[in-house]
Amino acid sequence: MDTDRPTSQNALLSQSLRLIRAHRRLRAADVAQAMNMALRSYEHFESGAGRINLERIHRFAEVTDSDPHAILAALALGSPEFALRCADNKLATILVVVLQEFDEEVGSMIGDLDARTIINTFTKSLRDLATQSVSRDAEADAWLAQRRTRLVTPASEDGG
Repeated sequence: MDTDRPTSQNALLSQSLRLIRAHRRLRAADVAQAMNMALRSYEHFESGAGRINLERIHRFAEVTDSDPHAILAALALGSPEFALRCADNKLATILVVVLQEFDEEVGSMIGDLDARTIINTFTKSLRDLATQSVSRDAEADAWLAQRRTRLVTPASEDGG
């Protein structure tokens, strides 16, 4: 295990918030103002001091255009980087929305699902998602490489 990784939920929250704010290239004062908080109160929040406040996490996510559910999941996963990785694509929020729709469609039958089926289904789906991401990157690289040769390139100064 990485010895530099924060272990407390408050430390995980603090690092998650700082990573996202830095990724967005925002100053603490900018986020504090957008959240309608005094700078000192915001700094207290961002430092992870005090109790974890869900409403502030959601306001922070709104202000920084990040994923509040990923910030919360980062606490459970012990990975502030997860919050950052999901900031742009909103993966965790998408999962929560899909779970909400699943609950509405299936209702009490959810209780009839066995754990092994759930594990296998999620594992396969997430592996497929990762494979699609990698293959699409490779497809995009191949597409660009093939078409790049059609572009006119500047001649070198030595005439060659």
